[in-house]
Amino acid sequence: MLTQQVLDSTIFYREIGTGTPIVFLHGNPTSSHLWRRIMPAVGDPGRRLAPDLIGMGDSGKPDIAYTFDDHARYLDAWFDALGLEGVVLVGHDWGGALAFDWAARHPGRVRGVAFTETIVKPMAWEEFPEGGRAVFRAIKTPGLGESMILDDNAFIEQELPGTVAGGLSPEDLDVYRRPYPTRESRLPLLRWARSMPLGGEPADVVARVESYDRWLAASAEVPKLLLTFAPGTMMSPEIVEWCAAHIAGLEISGHGPAGHHTPEDQPDAIAAAVAGWADRHGLRSAR
Repeated sequence: MLTQQVLDSTIFYREIGTGTPIVFLHGNPTSSHLWRRIMPAVGDPGRRLAPDLIGMGDSGKPDIAYTFDDHARYLDAWFDALGLEGVVLVGHDWGGALAFDWAARHPGRVRGVAFTETIVKPMAWEEFPEGGRAVFRAIKTPGLGESMILDDNAFIEQELPGTVAGGLSPEDLDVYRRPYPTRESRLPLLRWARSMPLGGEPADVVARVESYDRWLAASAEVPKLLLTFAPGTMMSPEIVEWCAAHIAGLEISGHGPAGHHTPEDQPDAIAAAVAGWADRHGLRSAR
């Protein structure tokens, strides 16, 4: 367990192993704890690292707006402070979006990208999982979203355990709950949820996603792995078809049942698939 000074704050991260950097990026409302069973199971070689995004987990909580751009700035500073080059990225939820964004802006520093249950394109409301539409419409409604997430901590207390098919242990839920004891501490959770690019809003996030989509379509030389699970939530059959048609250098690896938080439900399957894909493409060998 390590801490790195970045900009005006700190990033907490986990690290095991040596060799090619393999960076695991979590989403909302989790932390590097999400990868606790996957990082060891991916095995050697590989310098496996998993940061807590700024304002989340055990990382610092600076007085910022917690926009997508803010997260990217602090994550950039962490990558640079650790001197990470020739990186393999593994992302879930917003961690996948940040992985795509970082790779698109640093194409010379990325060797491969694996992802599950993430934001691959701006979506129409009709493309978003039906079970989540009402919740996200409420979150995006001024006043109601604040009440749900800042006051009631609904993203931790209800949405997180409700989107793990096998359920979360009380101990694991406590780990995810601990960084958010106050209304103010939950701002990153609200801002991430409101950043979901639905129906053309928010425009800045839509533009960011469209930018990394151009890189995904043009970077056939960078191996990519999409991990899907039945029946799929964010990665519906239609979205998977879009990925197959629009992401260059893509392999699709299908697996059994899981909720949205696939690393909680299927850690062994994810670790085996990532390790096998990395080794097939020589991503863990020295250049």
